[in-house]
Amino acid sequence: MPTRGAPSRSVPAPWQAGRVAGGKIVNDYRATLAKRRHDVATMFDGVARRYDVTNDVLTGGLVRQWRRATAQAIDPGPGLLVLDLAAGTGTSSRGFADAGATVVPTDLSLGMLTVGKARQPDLDFVAGDALALPFADASFDVVTASYGLRNMEDTLAALTELHRITKPGGRLVICEFSTPVWRPFAVLYKEYLMAALPRIARATSSNPSAYGYLAESIQAWPDQAALAALIARAGWHDVAWRNLSGGIVAIHRARA
Repeated sequence: MPTRGAPSRSVPAPWQAGRVAGGKIVNDYRATLAKRRHDVATMFDGVARRYDVTNDVLTGGLVRQWRRATAQAIDPGPGLLVLDLAAGTGTSSRGFADAGATVVPTDLSLGMLTVGKARQPDLDFVAGDALALPFADASFDVVTASYGLRNMEDTLAALTELHRITKPGGRLVICEFSTPVWRPFAVLYKEYLMAALPRIARATSSNPSAYGYLAESIQAWPDQAALAALIARAGWHDVAWRNLSGGIVAIHRARA
């Protein structure tokens, strides 16, 4: 596949960040809602080792259902070339590859890529910035991102870049946290995000401070209709979405 300045397949060790307290390094680095790329990458470097376990706990296992629904929307199979952006440790990519698709798991966080490559050495992980991806125009049949678009520094620019590398008629599938559609539940969900989620993360994550940012970023994220409008602004058409778990998560899809 032709690429633009493709990185080496070898993944260097990530930088580690933290503060010093009582003579010990405390790994509590977190990004801000400005979502500067270096800050986001460093924060995810710090949670990489236990990221999948923590997500399973924080969602009560629902993340597995959401992953299956996303895979159904993509319908991976032999002959399909899929970019899995913000792939993290490659948990979603694994399912696409096992279904016969050729998948390129790509992430900004070298910590995530390092853990992913150690766990799944057969996958070809790529270090890449969503705002300047190292792939040629019209390369992929499907581009997808799960819970990563929200963390990109410029959402519209990322969606436009994904459009650039997608073949004409190719598909976009985004799975992202969204806005619950039942108002009483939405209030409870907001309280969980801001109070319970960071507390639970302290028991399961190597960098619990990161989950304070994640809770804030979910609350600040556009609702289903607003994200659909942003996708259309980036040049995609036939935009539609499907709510999962009452709108906690929504899958948006579109065509190039």
